[in-house]
Amino acid sequence: MAIKSIEILNVMVFRRQWRKNNDVCKNAALKNGDTISDGFKLNFGDGINVLLGENGVGKTTILKMIYAATQWSITQNDPGKTKKLLQFFSNSLKDNEALKNADRKEDYCYYKVSDGTHSFEDSLSHNGIFHYDEWLGLNIQSIFIPTTEMLSHSKGFLAMNQKYSMPFDGTQIDIIVNASLPETREIPSSMQGILEKISKAIDGTVIMEDDSFYVLKKNGRKVDFSLEAEGLRKLGLLWKLIRNGLLERGTVLLWDEPEANLNPELYPLVAEILLELVKNGVQIFVATHNYNFAKYLEIRRTETKQVMFHNLYRGDHELAEEMEGVFP
Repeated sequence: MAIKSIEILNVMVFRRQWRKNNDVCKNAALKNGDTISDGFKLNFGDGINVLLGENGVGKTTILKMIYAATQWSITQNDPGKTKKLLQFFSNSLKDNEALKNADRKEDYCYYKVSDGTHSFEDSLSHNGIFHYDEWLGLNIQSIFIPTTEMLSHSKGFLAMNQKYSMPFDGTQIDIIVNASLPETREIPSSMQGILEKISKAIDGTVIMEDDSFYVLKKNGRKVDFSLEAEGLRKLGLLWKLIRNGLLERGTVLLWDEPEANLNPELYPLVAEILLELVKNGVQIFVATHNYNFAKYLEIRRTETKQVMFHNLYRGDHELAEEMEGVFP
């Protein structure tokens, strides 16, 4: 099930102007359509959705909003479910006040995620979830890969997190949980090719032993995950998620800055892998401020609809000249 759109109104981080590459994604019903401090709507494609912009324009926040909504859709008996939504944004948030537009804290404030038929609306001003009865039970599977590499810290991490207040948000905790799951008995043949490409890049496979992750090299040598280059650790994590059966058809993958600490020579490989995942029915959201990486996605797509670009920028800055030329 694909995420079709997100609406945001009076959320603090978005006190900036917004620009969308596709005019059809502008919602004239929202104030001025281009003023993020009032409200805006983004429409998404079923393939790769690239959020482009400099640091601080809200790319990660949008990813976390989508992740929070998809996690809420999963049926589970958890009385603290609403409170846990805040933990996806920051482990230090006690209530919704910090997320509200400081100049308009008395105004209605929300974000709403929709699949085109159903919607999830987290009202930050009313401290409640709207339309939850139609959203809960959709069981939208999602994976969030944070910028911070977490598998190197897995030893005893989850046990410590249960006992102590750790300085990590929910997305960082979840990625360790997901990578720690057992491998599936079989994987689709279409995914096997992706695993082989990643395995070639990292010269091996990823295993978990005694609560720690290792790269098992093709020559039999076992290398602690923390000793690998961080860019290769990103690929290793992706290999483990696929091998655990977590990137199946209908899954939503949200990846924050996939190009961070990645050798530019690997950009084409990552772009190729993401496009292969789309062909296998995975909807993807990536946040980046690297227009070179975004360009690889544009060049390697075989259909225009495979990749959509969403350009965000600060209200007092025009879109960077080089990005304006690449993604007008």
